Amino acid sequence: MSPVEEGTAIAVNKQNPVKELSASQLKEISDQNITNWQQVGGPNAPIKLFRIDDITEYYSEEELGADFEFVPQRINEIVTKNPNILAFFPEEFLAKDFPGRQIFLDNISVADFLGGREWYPTITPAVRMGVLPLILGTLWVSFGAILLALPLGLATAVYMAEIADSRVRNILKPVIELLAGIPSVVYGFFGLVVVVPLIQDIFGLPVGETALAGSIILGIMALPTIISVSEDAMRTTPRAMKEASLALGASKWQTIYKVVIPYSISGISTAAILGIGRAIGETMAVLMVTGNASVIPDSFLEPVRTIPATIAAELGEAPQGGIHYKALFALGCILFLLTLIINVTVDLVSAKKRENR
Repeated sequence: MSPVEEGTAIAVNKQNPVKELSASQLKEISDQNITNWQQVGGPNAPIKLFRIDDITEYYSEEELGADFEFVPQRINEIVTKNPNILAFFPEEFLAKDFPGRQIFLDNISVADFLGGREWYPTITPAVRMGVLPLILGTLWVSFGAILLALPLGLATAVYMAEIADSRVRNILKPVIELLAGIPSVVYGFFGLVVVVPLIQDIFGLPVGETALAGSIILGIMALPTIISVSEDAMRTTPRAMKEASLALGASKWQTIYKVVIPYSISGISTAAILGIGRAIGETMAVLMVTGNASVIPDSFLEPVRTIPATIAAELGEAPQGGIHYKALFALGCILFLLTLIINVTVDLVSAKKRENR
């Protein structure tokens, strides 16, 4: 994948010996970390960047033409007069008698795409397509949510399956199922109005939109699934097994810990998988409370951006078939692979525990 949009010409003066640039070199030139042609194998001369928007600094509207018919000729003049130029302009303005030389760019490698630390898909002249901050943001928020939701959900499931009487259970069960049907945007508003200000006040942060806010909201959203599936699994434990445990002198809690939970581990694992899937794939609520900063987080108290939120926020702006569109499609594939890897890992761990039981 090229770091510039299809249909963009990159050219230098004919006297310049540089024939190609890598995506990383183009990024460094754009950031002005590379300012001399000698740093990329050219002459000892400063690099002069030219973008098509800069043409009005050289020529008036009359000189460019009412329908921009004179733009190719003007670009020819600019490239000819500036031996140190690096020009970016649409290929439609590339004249047949262009006096300069087009240079070629190396494609963005898979390593740069997966390991890059900057995500700026619309910046010019060269886009930044590093998805590492988005992957880490997704994992931080998702695992934070599971760390909150799994113990609380498991405890609630144990209470409903083994401790609560039928009257309490008949009240709690519909309430929990109702929570599962609340739209994610409602959870997002709750997080924005309640959780975000609370985090900001407790930790004294400049903003409360953080990974922790996203984890709390996702944890709340995952709770109904984890509770319902785990409770159903625990209620399948044979009564004879529990009575045998009690008859041997085990307490109620020992029976739950040593008999009910091990017997239900398959269902609990399924609940964990479904909870992780809900957390990783959630879009709107996360988009509203995490700050949407595509940076690598150092703690849960920093803004992050997740893969689903990025796809939802940017897909409508991405031209179909362009670099940005393809990158978002690749993000969708990465999200699928992340979910698949996590699910397979949990399945393997659960299977091993069942074998050792």
